[in-house]
Amino acid sequence: MSEAFGFREFGGPQVQDFFDRPDPVPSPAEVLIRVTVAAVNPLDHKLRSGVVPQFYGDRPFPQVFGAEAAGVVLAVGADVEGLDVGDTVFGCTLSGAGTYAGTTVLLGTNTARKPEGLRDDWAATIPVAGTSALNAVDQLDLPSGATILVNGVGGGVGLLTAQVARDRGLHVIGTGSTAKRTLAEAVGATFVDYTEGQVVARVRELAPDGVDGVVDLVGGASLRTVAPLVRDPKKVVSVADPAVAELGGEMVHRRVDRADLERVAALMVEGRLDPYIVRTYPLSQAPEALALVESGHALGKVVIDLTGGTASEG
Repeated sequence: MSEAFGFREFGGPQVQDFFDRPDPVPSPAEVLIRVTVAAVNPLDHKLRSGVVPQFYGDRPFPQVFGAEAAGVVLAVGADVEGLDVGDTVFGCTLSGAGTYAGTTVLLGTNTARKPEGLRDDWAATIPVAGTSALNAVDQLDLPSGATILVNGVGGGVGLLTAQVARDRGLHVIGTGSTAKRTLAEAVGATFVDYTEGQVVARVRELAPDGVDGVVDLVGGASLRTVAPLVRDPKKVVSVADPAVAELGGEMVHRRVDRADLERVAALMVEGRLDPYIVRTYPLSQAPEALALVESGHALGKVVIDLTGGTASEG
């Protein structure tokens, strides 16, 4: 039995609550872990709102928030290879088991051993945010020297996307609100403040012939504003909005496999990628952590420490 934070029905923050749940039983393809750190993502509140009810299959309410975590393996399913009890790992759950809890189950193929020198909180940001950034830049497949526009650069995925692109020799332009400027510039992006208006004109000043690729993390009207800035509409990849197909682009092709987890982890260990964790909360303050991300004003990544720590910044 462990404490968890989740929701008792689909809806807004009013349906959230803490509760105790039995330790999940891993299927043959899963591992059971004791969670040390869970990362917070926009996906969490979107799932609570019920936009993808099928994500939970026939799992009954209450549901537990969270999709990515780091922790220690407590049990290993019969079909899982390469992981053992006692391993320190990071990965994601695709079964709806949630990660804002003392224990959870992760899919074995979507879980990797944590390498020497990688902090648990950094590792917890890799399965969703880190691989989203990697997959998006991989999908664009731009040559060194090309220019990429990261629409919504100041959040966790945006900052990681900018760094992966920079690491491949791409010129990065990033859009965001005024508060995101410092972090965006810290990762080497040329920042365009959308709160000042004239986003298209400003990007045109920086790239008169248009950009070579767009990674969209915002969707909606913002995506429709920046999409025409790319020379080839097929080079628009969105993490946020399936309507990108109407503009000639594609949703990011997600691959949360062990190989990609290890690729992102290696970049972090080598000092080439920083998740920019700006706030750590204990599980008791999970509502505040989720509210910050849901507000859209979080700078970088927000994580939940399940080892008994207190709230901290940086």
